[in-house]
Amino acid sequence: MRSKLNPEGRHLRGRVRALGWMLTVVAMGLIVGCASIRLDVPRTPSYAIDRPEDTDLGRGFGKQLASTAAQSGVHLLVSGKEAFAVRAALAESAQRTLDLQYHIVTQDATATLLLYRALRAAQRGVRVRLLIDDINTGLRDSDLAILARHPHVEVRLFNPFPIRGLSSMARVLELLGDAARLNRRMHNKLWIADNAVAVMGGRNLADTYFEAASERSFGDLDVLAAGAVVREISRSFDEYWNSAWAVPIEAVLRTPAAADDVDQALAEMAARADRFRESEYARTLRETGLGLLVHAGQLPLIPANATALYDLPGNLQADVPDKQGAIFPVLRRIVDGAQHEVILISPYFVPSDRSLELLCGLARRGVRIRVLTNSLASTDVPVVHAGYARRRPGLLACGVELYELRPPAAGSPRVRAGLSSGASLHAKAVVVDRQSIFLGSMNLDPRSKWLNTEVALQIESATLGEQLAGVFDEATAPDQVFRVRLDDAGNPAGALHWESVEDGRPVRFTSEPLASAWRRIITPIMGALTPEELL
Repeated sequence: MRSKLNPEGRHLRGRVRALGWMLTVVAMGLIVGCASIRLDVPRTPSYAIDRPEDTDLGRGFGKQLASTAAQSGVHLLVSGKEAFAVRAALAESAQRTLDLQYHIVTQDATATLLLYRALRAAQRGVRVRLLIDDINTGLRDSDLAILARHPHVEVRLFNPFPIRGLSSMARVLELLGDAARLNRRMHNKLWIADNAVAVMGGRNLADTYFEAASERSFGDLDVLAAGAVVREISRSFDEYWNSAWAVPIEAVLRTPAAADDVDQALAEMAARADRFRESEYARTLRETGLGLLVHAGQLPLIPANATALYDLPGNLQADVPDKQGAIFPVLRRIVDGAQHEVILISPYFVPSDRSLELLCGLARRGVRIRVLTNSLASTDVPVVHAGYARRRPGLLACGVELYELRPPAAGSPRVRAGLSSGASLHAKAVVVDRQSIFLGSMNLDPRSKWLNTEVALQIESATLGEQLAGVFDEATAPDQVFRVRLDDAGNPAGALHWESVEDGRPVRFTSEPLASAWRRIITPIMGALTPEELL
């Protein structure tokens, strides 16, 4: 039945609702302001195992490296399905330890199945350590508690929020009330088996990263690493796991998980795994044979000299906000020494004034600079696009080439390969002179540089450099991207246009292509209101 209130009555009711909402916000703000969480709770330190070469994974992959001068080997994972299969196979092959460190772990099919593989490893006696950032924990506290009930599984939250189980609005209020601490997040992504083999890169644990989502998906990159560099990667995990910022899940829970809950959760996970084995997705994975190759240590490796670079969790202290960490100073030095070409792949690309000067200086001396990032239509974080958009004219005027991912048309089947396989770009990589490669969790934006912690591999390999250059070329084919240009080349004050190909014919756009009118209007407003260090 429709309301019979007159306009004045409806207006009064609206004012009462607004007042109630304001009082609720104030009350929640007071609760949040009084809330706190102890980071100095008891915890038992633990570390990566010694002698990983004595495990099956260590022996298997070690044979590939025995005849080379390089101490490490890498294998690029472009396909989301391959990235899922390799992680699952490493969990199945682990004999002693499995260390997982992620920014986001969701409750969907692929994440649940990967965690189930980890639990199966624990049931074989494998020690499992799971470290998750608390900014966007897709798993409920109760689910994490169930995982932690297993005698061989430990779960810790990085920089946890004090109030549990409330709405996203409450979490926003918490951020506002303690921004100096809670805005510093762990963005690292690692999957390490037996301290012998590791997978790292841009992918979190969720359907959208493994080509299993029905709607939005991400084009991303991972690298499997074996050999000496894995010990460095494991040291980075240990730094975080044993830091004061990694709080055991038991310390933040209101009530522990009951034994019945654990049994029921394990039964449900097993049932989902059984159903998954009959899916088309699983059948496709079995046909690749990747799992068998990983288990036998026969997944082909590119021998390479590799170094793990990672920010220390101690860099999150609020009194050192200008700390750049371990990755960006090295990255800048290598890029500054480029002789021929620099390829930059980042979903969120917001160069500082200093970085703009560096890239333009390289371009002026004849170094080809090519950038692949998201368009306004494809990005999942429009506010960051606003920061990038402010830099576009200057970059283009000095000769930097800009390519923005073109999302698929609504309702069209996704048949692309490589980085264009997703509706949004999420990969992070830098290739200098097709020889020096940086691949990891870091975006080329202020948040990754100043606020988040990150991890990356610095790899020296002409073979991998050529491989990544090929991936870039495929992803920037004219029908896959928008090429951004200035109407008046060299004039940063001139208008922009976007070039692409549709149905084999060239097309030209004079404003942010395929983006909704709402996005075009609100994005610059949001960008103007957001401090650049938060982008």
